[in-house]
Amino acid sequence: MAAGYSLVELMFVMGLAATVSAMAVPQSLSALDDARATGAARYIAARLQRARTEAIARSTTVGLRFTLAGSHYSYAMYVDGNGNGVRTADVASGVDRQVLAPERLVDQFPSIDFGTLPGLPAVDPGGAPPGSDPIHLGASNIASFTPQATATAGSIYIRGDHAQFVVRIYNDTARTRILKFDAAANRWRPL
Repeated sequence: MAAGYSLVELMFVMGLAATVSAMAVPQSLSALDDARATGAARYIAARLQRARTEAIARSTTVGLRFTLAGSHYSYAMYVDGNGNGVRTADVASGVDRQVLAPERLVDQFPSIDFGTLPGLPAVDPGGAPPGSDPIHLGASNIASFTPQATATAGSIYIRGDHAQFVVRIYNDTARTRILKFDAAANRWRPL
């Protein structure tokens, strides 16, 4: 008797392998999206904490300014040049000087950017939902940090194809906290 496999057996094994692979691909893509979005949220939190450290080290206000250019936000760090805080007019006139080159999140984390998923609930109970604006830092979109370790309070929303995060800034301590949206439970959870 000859050893080997029949054509039917080979077709069955190939069909089974294709089915298992097709089931695994969406889960793998979702996990990759989640990992990239987590990394992006941690990166932004680290950039904010660097601004906080710079403000303390320089004994002046330092701000991370978010600017919408086309369909993506860029962000850059500025130092107060005249003692009145980092302000949009002073940035435009060159009084508040830029100390780090502008960056875009999407350039460092493919398919991840500042944004919100449709229908996202408020982070705080009883608060307002974020809507479509991912940067909630006031009208100027500048997260300012003082040498006294205080900051502009606000939220910065980061999303992937399926994952949603928010980096919160607390004004009394200038610290940050990252929360992830749990779609199954329809609530925010600390990372």
